[in-house]
Amino acid sequence: MRVALIGAPNCGKSTLFNQVAGYKAATGNFSGTTVAFTESRVRVAGEVIDVVDLPGTFTLEGGSPAEQLAAWYLDSQEVDAIVNVADSTRLASSLDLTLELLRLDKPLVLALNMMDESARLGLKIDGKGLSRELQIPVLPLVASKGRGVKRVFLKSVEAGRGKTVGRNGYRFNEAMAWNADVRHNFAKELAHNHVSQGDRRVTWRDRLDDVLLHPLWGYVVLALVLFLLFQAVYGIGKFIEPPLLALFEVLTKDALTLFGFSPLLSEIGLGVMQGIAAGVAIVLPYLLPFLFGLGILEDIGYLPRIAFLMDAFMHRIGLHGKAIVPFILGYGCNVPAVMSTRTLEEPRDRYLAAALATLVPCAARMAVVFGLVAYYLGPLAAFGLYMLNLLIIAVTGRIISRLLPEDTPGLILEMPPYRVPTIRNVIAKSWFRVREFVVEAWPLLTGGSAVLALLNYFGLAILFNWLARPFTWIMTLPLETGVPLIFGIFRKELSLVMLSQALGTADFDTALTSMQMAVYAAFVMFYLPCLATLAVLKRELGTRAMTVISVLTVVIALFAALVVRGIMTVL
Repeated sequence: MRVALIGAPNCGKSTLFNQVAGYKAATGNFSGTTVAFTESRVRVAGEVIDVVDLPGTFTLEGGSPAEQLAAWYLDSQEVDAIVNVADSTRLASSLDLTLELLRLDKPLVLALNMMDESARLGLKIDGKGLSRELQIPVLPLVASKGRGVKRVFLKSVEAGRGKTVGRNGYRFNEAMAWNADVRHNFAKELAHNHVSQGDRRVTWRDRLDDVLLHPLWGYVVLALVLFLLFQAVYGIGKFIEPPLLALFEVLTKDALTLFGFSPLLSEIGLGVMQGIAAGVAIVLPYLLPFLFGLGILEDIGYLPRIAFLMDAFMHRIGLHGKAIVPFILGYGCNVPAVMSTRTLEEPRDRYLAAALATLVPCAARMAVVFGLVAYYLGPLAAFGLYMLNLLIIAVTGRIISRLLPEDTPGLILEMPPYRVPTIRNVIAKSWFRVREFVVEAWPLLTGGSAVLALLNYFGLAILFNWLARPFTWIMTLPLETGVPLIFGIFRKELSLVMLSQALGTADFDTALTSMQMAVYAAFVMFYLPCLATLAVLKRELGTRAMTVISVLTVVIALFAALVVRGIMTVL
């Protein structure tokens, strides 16, 4: 049996999916997070079923790639039951999609999510009356807190077995004519008949928006939030990194005694231990707190406020306001950032947004900035590098948009309510994002370190270093930094992990000057996306676009590095 979850963006659909499937789908308190469908097998009432999380969509008749994918899946795949997750605080707009789904003549369950928010707003929803009129099960749900989840899936399995099918007589069939206007009016009528408004009090949340969305103070708060995030990540990382490095130094010495009889095995063993140590002691102390902080900002609902504030900025660089979603996702990973450009309707917007999203420093690149610049030069230096990154992205976007002129429509964005983040969700979200590092990046870090050890043993590392020498020479970096930069194309963490191995020390200030550390980090922030991002660029935009964007990132990275070198020279 296959159950499909569908709903408008930001309705809590992926949160519901994660409640039963474990954390497998990206969620966020802003629209455009899910742009592909995710499947998982779960056990419900003793039966194993397939649950599919479809991308967020307002309609099955839309032209965006996400809407087309959702419509295609429901039309062409075997779906035994559909769970329509609706935002109960905006029931009229949510019922538009419900009425479309009823036309598919498939078993349907309507889950009214965020019922706790509805109650806070003074909304009283007559679920039983709505169920009688639509002739489908209508159930209350608070997915973020696990309330009503079991009942929703039990009812969906029951519906899939043929016990409940969504049909609604003559009045419904008349309303479901192909006129969109008719369907919208019927949805408003349903909401009017089954939702009553009680007393709503002005709360601290409303007053908070007066500040966070203010045309002046909103930006002040945004800068403060980002700075505090940097300080927190830096503080935690600097506290954890030294003892971990000391521990692994002892472990490495003990491990090397096992290979003392063979110089080659000793060199390989040293490389492997250095890769493991760098992953644990240099990358994770900064990666984990950064992802945890990002998860809190998402769950609170602050990211849509950032999108609102940045809409004018996006238009100044020639982009649709919705392009802020790829930018926000990019701070976690550039792969979902590029994928989320599917939510943009125009090919020109998708191309520009994808190109700029690859310049956003992902969590792996931020680990380089924190582990190299923040640790040795201080959090203010890292924050300055981050601000330079935003400036260069803005200038690049402005230049490219001039080359690809086109009017960009305004952003219509509904502000989701503030929500108290649950520790369980934030931890699960952080693990979901760091799992890629543990499962995919860590073997590459260890293997890359072993390869570098072999290259050094046989004297071949010099070939890679001279291959990158035109770039490292211009940036006045040591010859040995070539190998870490080349291997960093596979995974950005390698550019930091292998740097310690290439220089022969994890204490970078003994091998690099302050200027060299800042220049190296600036180059890593921009140059060539990792292989996974390149693959997604090729799939989404084609080989030519991937090649052009790759070359562009190298040019921009070199420019940024030279700018930083000039600034550091003056200082």
